[in-house]
Amino acid sequence: MTSGTTQPATSLAPMTALHTGSGDPLLLLHGFLMSPHCWEDVASRLSATCEVFAPAFAGHWGGPDLSGWYIDVNLLADRVEEQLDELGWRTCHIAGNSLGGWVGFELARRGRARTLTAIAPAGGWHNPSLAQLRVGLEFLSLVPIVEIGKRLPASIRFSAPVRRATAMLLSKNVAAAPRRGVEAAIMSATHCAAMLPLIASGLRMAVLDDLSTVRTPVRLLMCEYDRIIPNRMYAKRFLRELPETADRILVHGVGHVPMLEAPDRIATLIAEHVYASRTRLRAV
Repeated sequence: MTSGTTQPATSLAPMTALHTGSGDPLLLLHGFLMSPHCWEDVASRLSATCEVFAPAFAGHWGGPDLSGWYIDVNLLADRVEEQLDELGWRTCHIAGNSLGGWVGFELARRGRARTLTAIAPAGGWHNPSLAQLRVGLEFLSLVPIVEIGKRLPASIRFSAPVRRATAMLLSKNVAAAPRRGVEAAIMSATHCAAMLPLIASGLRMAVLDDLSTVRTPVRLLMCEYDRIIPNRMYAKRFLRELPETADRILVHGVGHVPMLEAPDRIATLIAEHVYASRTRLRAV
C-alpha cells in the first residue's frame, strides 16, 4: 500500500448501490461497517457474465437511514428484498461477506437465492454462547476507535499508519489491499449509524436457523488469516451443520475481507459456483 500524501487518494462518495454488467442476476452483500466499495474490483471482473447489484445496508454509509434505533439481520434482509423486488429479481445468485453472508443465509431461507457464496460469514454461533459474547465484545472494543476517528482531521484519518492498521485488520497481504478500498473502509466505519444497534441486537437475538435445512447450493469460503472472526471458533458451526453437498473451501493467504487483496480469486470462486448451478439446471 502506497504512502505519501495523507489526504484521500481518490474522491470517495457514499454509494447507494453498485449496479453494473449483464447476465445472471448476482447480489453482492458487504460486511459490518463496510460499504459497496469493497466489491468494486470483484464486480468489474464479474460484470461480463453477470448483472451485479451491490447495495449498501440500512444504517451503513450510503444505505437507507435507520427508522428508530433497532436494527437486526431480519430488517437488513427485508430492505434488500425490497430492492430485489424493485429490480424484478424474484431469485438471484448471492455472495456475501461477514454480515453479508449472514444476511445471505436469511435470504436463502426466504427462497430468494439461486446459489449462495458465503465468504467468512458471521452468525456461526449459538445464543447464548461464549463465541457470541466474544464477537460482541470484540466489536464493542472498536466503538471508541471509530468515535475518535470521526473527530480526526483527514490528514490523520487517512495517514499511512491508519491505513496500514486498517488494512492489517481486513487483509493478510497489506501491500495488495488497494488504497481506495482501505480508505473506503475507513470512511464506511466512521459513517455507520448502525454500529451500536447491530452490536446490541447481535448480543441478544437468536442467530442462524439450523443450517442443515438450507436447500440453496452453498459455497463456504473460509479465510485462512481471518483476524475478525477466526475459523477455529466461528467456522465450526458452518462446517458441522451445512449439508454434505455444500462446498467448503479454505482460501489461503487472505484476511477477513478477501475482495480487497484477492479480487481475481474471489471473483473466480463466485463465478464457478454460479456456472455450476447453470450446468446443474441444464442437466435436469
